[in-house]
Amino acid sequence: MKKHFVFLLLLLLTSHLSQSQTPTIGPEQGSLMIVGGGAMGPELWNKFVELAGGPDKADIIIIPTAGEDSAASSAPREKEKLMSLGVKTITILHTRDPKVANQESFVAPIRKATGIWFVGGRHWRLADSYLNTLAHKEFNALLSRGGIIGGTSAGATIQGSFMVRGDTKGNSIMVGDHTQGLDFIHNVTIDQHVMRRNRQFDLIDVIKARPELLGIGIDEGTAILVQKNTFEVMGASYVGIYEANQIASSSKYPSGMNSTGGPFYYLSKGQKFDLKTRKVIPTQPTRTNEPAK
Repeated sequence: MKKHFVFLLLLLLTSHLSQSQTPTIGPEQGSLMIVGGGAMGPELWNKFVELAGGPDKADIIIIPTAGEDSAASSAPREKEKLMSLGVKTITILHTRDPKVANQESFVAPIRKATGIWFVGGRHWRLADSYLNTLAHKEFNALLSRGGIIGGTSAGATIQGSFMVRGDTKGNSIMVGDHTQGLDFIHNVTIDQHVMRRNRQFDLIDVIKARPELLGIGIDEGTAILVQKNTFEVMGASYVGIYEANQIASSSKYPSGMNSTGGPFYYLSKGQKFDLKTRKVIPTQPTRTNEPAK
């Protein structure tokens, strides 16, 4: 009886340790703000600054590398916006050379930063410059100490593990010559400008070919805030979910887009999603005689 009890205890402890050591889909510490492009409302910028430590303590790096050469060494709009929110410590960090991204002097500002913002453009430029470099290592270290990494458009797609629209010949090619992202969020591919540019159906074939991936399509002015295994939708529009089982079963319910019977479905502001189970997290409806929390 005693041996049986000890065995059960060891089994429970092993199971607990196994679960606690299972890596999360998003960052174990810190946050990601992944924006679908377009104009960002104050809600998004304010949350980014808050999670970077607040205006007085935030130390934010802006990375404009995804932009064209003429604009890649500056980010006046982003800098002015952050300054208007009271952020005092802002650094513009840029290189096209991965050898430079491997230098201690280049990554020194990242080591003291509390937030990083990736500007839009073409995400293959970010991959060519930073993938598997010392800078990439320090991006992850920033998350590990509780910081936030954000980005819009190309700066959104680069945060996933698999990049769509990463071909150097043009962004209409879904799976091209650059597909490896910075992998801040695992087994996920991210598309942007989805509804604004009529891209709603573009992720379907990608997920059919790579069913291990979760596809997330984010419209303009909209973001997902990722922490560990959960994200919450923020902003003005919608976020599409593209998952292999949903796509495979949708032929039984050919009711078209924006329907639970279709190949994808939308989430709106305030809704939360479990990245581990790939299910929407139910929200408790407010009763008519109770005030909203």
